[in-house]
Amino acid sequence: MSKLTHIDESGAARMVDVGGKAATARRAVASGRITMSPDALAAIRAGNAPKGDVLATARIAGIMAAKRTGELIPLCHPLGLEAVTIDFDYEEDAIRATATASLTGKTGVEMEAMTAASIALLTIYDMAKAIDKGMVIDAVRLIAKSGGKSGDWSAPV
Repeated sequence: MSKLTHIDESGAARMVDVGGKAATARRAVASGRITMSPDALAAIRAGNAPKGDVLATARIAGIMAAKRTGELIPLCHPLGLEAVTIDFDYEEDAIRATATASLTGKTGVEMEAMTAASIALLTIYDMAKAIDKGMVIDAVRLIAKSGGKSGDWSAPV
């Protein structure tokens, strides 16, 4: 079994020391989707949801969340992100959020990308729940990452 990086010799949780690592270009892409009723999807597409522009608000929320990931997830390092983008794609009965986070640093940005996608989707729910309380968020996952000691990785298609 490999040594667990977030556990010290006595079994206590710890933040990994990245001080000796080289800074490299790092990038992560994550996505997820929210399924909803045709009425909710139509309102979001038309820009007439009760709370306003759903996707613009969700994009800002996702970016803000990525920047605060170190405050939300206990053992994540606070990072100075260089870029975060959130893109949305309409599917037959859903909206897919895809978040990309990047920086040049000593640790990866996978959690920042996944946090951004998750919060963007939760914001869509919040903005459209007056139309459809039964929306379902699912399939939040890492799609790809690059940089760092472990190199590039992509989810199987």
